[in-house]
Amino acid sequence: MSQSRRLSLIEAVTNVVVGYALAVITQIVAFPWFGLQVSLGDNLAIGAVFVGVSLIRSYTLRRLFEQLRYRRGSSAGKRIYRAAALYLF
Repeated sequence: MSQSRRLSLIEAVTNVVVGYALAVITQIVAFPWFGLQVSLGDNLAIGAVFVGVSLIRSYTLRRLFEQLRYRRGSSAGKRIYRAAALYLF
């Protein structure tokens, strides 16, 4: 069963909001450990950059695995799918 577009959107938005909050909180806590003094505004901007990179990575991997799922019927697709699954897990 595939996920509805609405549920995919809800999942993506939730992922972005939680990821952004975690990134900013982590920066506020971790940066001083390394002697970095960064303003709240800078922390928010840095968090936004990481969220953008994360969105691109997540979307790219999701599309890759969606392609692999459709190709699993072919022998080449099965080999690629198995290789990716072994590498990631």
